[in-house]
Amino acid sequence: MFETKESREGLIYLTSSVLPAEHAFSTRLGGVSTGDYENFNIGANRGDNPEAVRENYRRWCALFAAGPDDCCVTNQVHGRDVRVVTREDRHICMGGVPYKADGLVTTERNLPIFCFTADCVPVLLCDKTGAAAGAVHCGWKSSAKDILGETVHAMESLGAKPENICAALGPAIGRCCFETDGDVPEALSVYLGGETEGIWTQRADGKYMVDLRKANARRLLQLGVREENIDCSEECTVCSHEKFWSARYTNRFQLPRGSMVAGIVLR
Repeated sequence: MFETKESREGLIYLTSSVLPAEHAFSTRLGGVSTGDYENFNIGANRGDNPEAVRENYRRWCALFAAGPDDCCVTNQVHGRDVRVVTREDRHICMGGVPYKADGLVTTERNLPIFCFTADCVPVLLCDKTGAAAGAVHCGWKSSAKDILGETVHAMESLGAKPENICAALGPAIGRCCFETDGDVPEALSVYLGGETEGIWTQRADGKYMVDLRKANARRLLQLGVREENIDCSEECTVCSHEKFWSARYTNRFQLPRGSMVAGIVLR
């Protein structure tokens, strides 16, 4: 079950009861950005005031008892690369990231790892024993390339067991708003080995309405994660665009948009 919380500095974020590790999924509320980016945007490359982004990032990192230069982040390209990160990979706030990866996993304590979204599915994972944690950006392309399979296998290589892994799939575009052509269902059908019941519906005009969160939850089941250890947010980022950043909503009206972030840390 997902719960909305507020930090001492006014940051509005969500947590899942299924994850035993410290974690959070951001909203677009509780930051200092103004204008089109009001008010929590953590995307440094979106056109927002850099000082506002830096303060937003500081507030976010404070949730994890960390400084803004003490965390690891994804450098997302809608691919399947998963990077095992250590303290050597810590990101300098507002600086470049020297690797490309849509997923991060780690075994290090007190090292927060983050991924960024604005409609795509953020997935946070951890082994109940604390063996490893992961943060994954699951757009439909990275999903169809089986980034979750790569993530679970990477966690296994670090000592995690699928039956002990807990996973929370955060706010993302819902089936109600994810209208696609046939290429997306086709790719997801290959991804899921044909186990696609309930993943999409086809409209009379030939378009499809796709549930990307359900597709990724099903893949986790295939990978050996137990159903009771999987939690899916029911909030749609497009429908709730005042609470969440949505690429599809802002693109529709040709508006600038910010980015959200999801993070997890082992203690």
